[in-house]
Amino acid sequence: MTIIIETERLYLRTWQVLYAKPYFDINQDPKVIEFLLGSMSMEAVNQFMHDKNQQQEKRGFTLWATELKATSEFIGFIGLNYTDWEAHFTPAVEVGWRLGSQYWGKGYATEGAKAALAFGFNTVGLDEVVSFSVPMNQRSLRVMEKIGLQHDPADNFRHPKLALEHPLSQHVLYRLKKENYQ
Repeated sequence: MTIIIETERLYLRTWQVLYAKPYFDINQDPKVIEFLLGSMSMEAVNQFMHDKNQQQEKRGFTLWATELKATSEFIGFIGLNYTDWEAHFTPAVEVGWRLGSQYWGKGYATEGAKAALAFGFNTVGLDEVVSFSVPMNQRSLRVMEKIGLQHDPADNFRHPKLALEHPLSQHVLYRLKKENYQ
């Protein structure tokens, strides 16, 4: 498959069948899924990989499978995702990441997300990129800040795919407009 972005330590690339089992394993880790709706089945993993490769073909970007350059080890995903569910900021392109917990704290999410932003603004020609998570997900919120996204509390929202009373319903939105991109 194709490498889309190369950073100092990472390859962001299209999805391959060999990533299914390690991605499945990442999505069983209680630390990784703490702020998600639960684990993913192997069927859901395969559908996700197919959908992300389709998005790459259709839009020229996706949530790319991410490998360590030094070892070719699959560590999760980092990239850009088209979002069109109903919210005050959609349709939008989101920068996002999900890495195995053993890869946290090493700067990989920040490194890959910065490269994804550069690709989105400079190659795809996006006008804005967003990112969002639940307020308790401080690790992801820190990455959003490190990559230059800005938070306005007036942008916070309830996720439309979750019931209002769901504990993960409330979300914090970060944004970055092309003209503010460094």
